Amino acid sequence: MAFTIGEIGKATRTNIETVRYYERIGLLARPNRGANNYRSYGQDALDRLSFIRRSRDLGFSLEQVRALLGLSDDRTHDCAEVDRISKAHLVEVERKIEDLTVLGRELRAVIDSCDGGIVAHCRIIEALAPPER
Repeated sequence: MAFTIGEIGKATRTNIETVRYYERIGLLARPNRGANNYRSYGQDALDRLSFIRRSRDLGFSLEQVRALLGLSDDRTHDCAEVDRISKAHLVEVERKIEDLTVLGRELRAVIDSCDGGIVAHCRIIEALAPPER
């Protein structure tokens, strides 16, 4: 079955410009073109784009996605490298969660310090403003 760029984008919830970008950087093979010069994607391209999309949704970088795709393409490869990439990404995700937790506490403290009144005396605005020189 053949898919247009719009169909493959819709099926994977991927913007058409993003599909073109993935082609340009080599994550997705450039498709054949029909007599009408429209891109014509097969099921393999749809599956690959789904893999890319899912990986990106999980926060993997484009370089990590490229590496995971390469490993996925060689089904006989030892999965230790997949584990290494995934564990490194998990460490980064956990670090971001810690940073966001701290940020949440700081934001909560600023919000809790707001006692209403006028903006000129607003603790939230004060906390966001650059320091006075």
